[in-house]
Amino acid sequence: MGLISEFKAFAARGNVVDLAVGVIIGAAFGKIVTSLVEQVVMPPIGLALGGIDFSNLKWVLAPEDSTTEAVEEVAIQYGAFINTVIQFLIVAFVVFLMVRAINNLRRAEAAKPDPAPAAPTPAEALLAEIRDELKARPRV
Repeated sequence: MGLISEFKAFAARGNVVDLAVGVIIGAAFGKIVTSLVEQVVMPPIGLALGGIDFSNLKWVLAPEDSTTEAVEEVAIQYGAFINTVIQFLIVAFVVFLMVRAINNLRRAEAAKPDPAPAAPTPAEALLAEIRDELKARPRV
């Protein structure tokens, strides 16, 4: 099998397409979560903590030298890390809720009783009668 045909067989599998869709949706979902955290969740938390904006929190190791442009500020951006941790917690919680909902649906589906078998068609009923009559006849 050639390289091209092997790649086609690989790419045509359903799992690869499902994975690609999952990655694309995940990336879009990540942008939504980032916006939610930075623009909706963090401002009230910062306000409750006395007007702190987490994204600007940093520990400056070496300040920027204003006399020369060669030395930039060196800082540990722990506020950005706090934002990232909160984003992770929100994503983890949403994924947990989604998995929980799917599991509940599966349990509800599994708990449903199997539907009663469909009534035989008139032709099937007639054939069953003929079979039963033939079984009941004495053999000669």
